[in-house]
Amino acid sequence: MNDRNNTIAGWVLGAGIVALGAGIVSGEFFHGERPEKMGYPIAGVVEGGEGGAAVAEVPIAQRMATADPANGAKIFQKCAACHTDTKGGANGVGPNLWGVVGEAIGQGAGGFAFSDALKSKGGAWDFDSLDKWLTSPRKFADGTKMTFAGLSAGKDRADVIAYLNQQSDAPKPLPKAEALPADNPGGPAAKSADTGAGPDTVAPGAPSVDPAAKGGSKIDLPEKKK
Repeated sequence: MNDRNNTIAGWVLGAGIVALGAGIVSGEFFHGERPEKMGYPIAGVVEGGEGGAAVAEVPIAQRMATADPANGAKIFQKCAACHTDTKGGANGVGPNLWGVVGEAIGQGAGGFAFSDALKSKGGAWDFDSLDKWLTSPRKFADGTKMTFAGLSAGKDRADVIAYLNQQSDAPKPLPKAEALPADNPGGPAAKSADTGAGPDTVAPGAPSVDPAAKGGSKIDLPEKKK
């Protein structure tokens, strides 16, 4: 009886050793490490600011001011499998894009069969709507036939729009870029940080300017000793 119990105990012990060994070996093969960068990228949001906090992307009007149509032409090659961009070009899987900037959304393009989701949007393909469309076609018009996932980089979208704007008999004037707020990357605060002085900073020993006389010529000079 004791021999039988010893045999059973031996098998149980052996099985435990085998299971432990298998766990160690599998741990070596399937070792998971914490990623260097946590989280997932969000379209339209870039990292920056104090502590790596997310900040809003630079407005399209600002990006259009420095957009590169030549680079946009290169990026457009991703779209060439479905779209043409020449005057009188035929529609393919997607519509011909000649003169698309300023065109009514879901119309034109020689009778291309746009989806109901796109036709119901209304408005025109201006710089802002094209930027949103190229960010994520499905988010812009849920139910669209467009299968392209979108361009995550704001500069790439601006470059493509600048290129498409040139593919027209009458390119549209670029949107007016408003001054960036002080807390926006590239705004006055950033420029002041580069020089070490703000817009109203006076260097030590320099004459002080009367705030009430900004834009005028009044300057308070040190009194001359008599």
